[in-house]
Amino acid sequence: MNKLSYDGPIVLAILDGVGLAPDGAGNAVSKAKTPFLAKVAKGYLHEAIEASGESVGLLDGQMGNSEVGHNTMGAGRPVKQGIARVNEAFANGEVYKTKAWQEVVSRSQRGGVLHFAGIFSDGGVHSDIYYLEQMIDAAYQEGVKKMRVHAVFDGRDVGPFTAQEYVDRFNDFVQKYPDADIKIASGGGRMVFVADRYESDWQVVARGWDAIVNARADYYFKTPTEALETLRRIDPNVQDQYLPAFVIVDDKDEPVGKVKVGDSVVYFDFRADRAIEIAQAFTYWDFPYFNRGGYKPTDVYFVGLTEYNSDLHVPEHQLITAAGFTDTLHQFLGKQKISQLACSETVKFGHVTYYFNGNSYEKADGEDFIEIKSDKVDYATRPWMKTAEITDTVIEKMADYDFVRLNYPGGDMVGHTADMVATVVALEAIDLSLKRLAEKVDELGGVLVIVADHGNAEELLDKTGEKKTAHTTNKVPFMVYDNTKNRDKYKLRKVKNPGLKNLAATLAVLLGQNNYPREWEEPLIQLK
Repeated sequence: MNKLSYDGPIVLAILDGVGLAPDGAGNAVSKAKTPFLAKVAKGYLHEAIEASGESVGLLDGQMGNSEVGHNTMGAGRPVKQGIARVNEAFANGEVYKTKAWQEVVSRSQRGGVLHFAGIFSDGGVHSDIYYLEQMIDAAYQEGVKKMRVHAVFDGRDVGPFTAQEYVDRFNDFVQKYPDADIKIASGGGRMVFVADRYESDWQVVARGWDAIVNARADYYFKTPTEALETLRRIDPNVQDQYLPAFVIVDDKDEPVGKVKVGDSVVYFDFRADRAIEIAQAFTYWDFPYFNRGGYKPTDVYFVGLTEYNSDLHVPEHQLITAAGFTDTLHQFLGKQKISQLACSETVKFGHVTYYFNGNSYEKADGEDFIEIKSDKVDYATRPWMKTAEITDTVIEKMADYDFVRLNYPGGDMVGHTADMVATVVALEAIDLSLKRLAEKVDELGGVLVIVADHGNAEELLDKTGEKKTAHTTNKVPFMVYDNTKNRDKYKLRKVKNPGLKNLAATLAVLLGQNNYPREWEEPLIQLK
């Protein structure tokens, strides 16, 4: 294949959470007025591509997410990861052969309490309660009788009002162990309790720490069901992801399960972004983000289901070896002396950098990152987020780089609220910014590639008409906006099940680099 040659940069715009689906009552993507995207879909190369299931290294039929979507785009091929990797490790017993698991059991047998914490659902994006159940059973079989769970309620990867279903499931499950003492000890919604990401708001982690370690919270209840029923009476509209923090107490109003010296904590999320900060809180000696009240990392044995930062190897102890990728797009381009820029706002900055680069923040030669600080706001009231600021930054810097990638978070972050009006506004703000990007790309003689990492905003209602906050398995758009002399030189390639896995090779071809790694999937375009 002959090399394509451009005067300007190749710019990759990732529309986070913008999938494709037929027009319908819950489709914010079709309802939004997006004249620029409509123009590109009509007049330029475009295709619907896969962003879920086996195409991105997940189980067949598993909805995609931002982590695996960016991993796959950067890796140039699907790498078994997320729930697929975890499923394999539990199926073959790898988890229970680790030194970390054996130490957890040993400590518990010596009198320490075994605590589990993580996102409490079967959403399969960050965690799955099934694996919590498997670990409880395995610990019980080895003689561990006292266990506590700290439930980070979901409401995003599953229905927004489903917390009680998971509490009921847990209560039914532990009935299998009548001689054991297994209870939920604290809880709260993932957006306000424990599960901050990208250091957006350390008070979220501090709130979780206070409940888990100090048994301090705004609310105290005798049971999780009482907690959920009472909190729903206080605010019938509060989604699970925003449930206030609470602590469970016994008949004497004593906490049933705060973490103490000598205990073990297993964090059962397998996705890193909402687990790394609580892992740091339990394991870092130098910890400036909030007062841990005299806590020392040697007080508690902390274990992650997997590794949450592969650069710093945090946490030190884990049950499943994390997937690491080599021959990623950014490494390949660095070796070719192709300069790169990655930009997004805080809530998706790690995706367009750490995940895109194979679970590593290590930059290639000639690669730069720019983070736009996200506001601490309700996305339904500020749905435009930092879309304009990301665009301003990229337009200002674009001419200095050969390859630029950016992420617009609005389709996903606002889509997770299931607020139709707000999500439409988010998408319309993105369309305006894409038009501005395209004008600069035209001025420099480059190409704008538009893609999404997974679906969300196109399906804000489920089949029953209830609000849906979860991701989808829908295909996503792939578009090539090119007004250069090369526009008519290439066409879409006939690729079996085209998906995000084909993106790295596609970008390499547009950058004139046809000697991309053999492990990569074939490009989505070819010369005519």
